[in-house]
Amino acid sequence: MTTPTSHSPVIRELIDLIETRALKRGTFRLASGREASFYLDAKQVVLEARGSMLVGRAILERLQGLGPLPAAVGGMSIGADPITSAVVTMAGVENLPLKGFLVRKEPKDHGTKRYVEGPVAPGDRVVIVEDVVTTAGSSLVAIDRAIEFGLVVERVVVVIDRLAGGREALAARGIPLESLVTIRDLGIEPDAA
Repeated sequence: MTTPTSHSPVIRELIDLIETRALKRGTFRLASGREASFYLDAKQVVLEARGSMLVGRAILERLQGLGPLPAAVGGMSIGADPITSAVVTMAGVENLPLKGFLVRKEPKDHGTKRYVEGPVAPGDRVVIVEDVVTTAGSSLVAIDRAIEFGLVVERVVVVIDRLAGGREALAARGIPLESLVTIRDLGIEPDAA
């Protein structure tokens, strides 16, 4: 498939990896409960060395283009964990101060008993990251838990946007969504989802 030339070389390579490794055709039930004619298994990209580097670099570049870097990036475990790690690692390679954090589905029953883990503190400006957004349900949970902890959530950055209402759900909460790739970049129209 030919990708749009308006994308950076990093995004074009990422689109190619998503098409070859993450895009599956068939009938699938999504985490949102919806049924779809395709599935995007982004972990096939973000848990591989080249894909992880591309995702980390692309998100870091996007964040740098939006103004001052946030204090940290993070999101719901397990989906956001490799993305968070990739972005923080690429920031380290470039000697940029950026921390990561994890949002647990359930708090630990020992130790700090927190939902939010990592070197963040109340008042830190943060960005939520996610692999694939459909309705933004996971992102909204991560946002709520981050805010409860005292973090200031500036936006959500996702690897792939299914164009299925996630942007609108986040906008209703006043949180902008940035996506590296949308299903249109993969030749799929939203009504075909």
